[in-house]
Amino acid sequence: MSYENLSGRTAVITGAASGMGEATAVLLARHGARVALLARRADRLETLVAKIEAEGGVALAVPVDITDAASVRTAADRVHAHFGPVDLVVNSAGVMLPNPIAAGREDEWVRMIDTNITGALRIIRAFVPDLLAAAEAGRTADLVDISSIGAHVTFPDYAVYGATKAALTHLSASLRTELGSRRVRVTNIEPGLTATELGSHIDNEALSSGLDGMFAVIDALSADDIADLIAYTTSRPAHVNLRQLIVLPTQQA
Repeated sequence: MSYENLSGRTAVITGAASGMGEATAVLLARHGARVALLARRADRLETLVAKIEAEGGVALAVPVDITDAASVRTAADRVHAHFGPVDLVVNSAGVMLPNPIAAGREDEWVRMIDTNITGALRIIRAFVPDLLAAAEAGRTADLVDISSIGAHVTFPDYAVYGATKAALTHLSASLRTELGSRRVRVTNIEPGLTATELGSHIDNEALSSGLDGMFAVIDALSADDIADLIAYTTSRPAHVNLRQLIVLPTQQA
């Protein structure tokens, strides 16, 4: 598929070391966007830069911990020094650590809140001025937040994860009231069951097995499916904002 309006754009993608972030970076670069790859795993980022450059694209590896404010500031400075201002931001970084609330796993609660909500806010704070400037100059400007159907569909033992994604979904809707009138598009994407490494962090054997069971009976989405949706959304004419996208495997209710 051809995605118009991506060539010449500058994108920041968090969670770019794997999964949806990695797939999105590759696809945007293939269609002419310069991509800044933000994630913790520097080695994975360098490998991805090499892959993108081998295909003729332009990419920058930016190791960052989005749970650390100073790290995000340093990353933003590096992006701006290398590429200048950006006009497309994809908040793809996230963690899913389900456990019964009675287990009291404050370590997991803090990690999910710091990554899924506060981390996204830090990225928004760092790059929204760029988006506003791009829109004011008449260019297309996009903020894309990757949430989850867990934002509105309840699953046992996923309460805190679902709460963080509900917060991100609501944040995206609220930001449209601030940014939409200034011609910055805000898009919230809620994928259903998707084959990424997200589930590999689960340390509860019963819940991990349950997730494996879902993959055994449902033809899950792939990271490339989500990347395709992001590329389509951000390549629409500037006056068209696909604000809320829920994407499920056909077999998932």
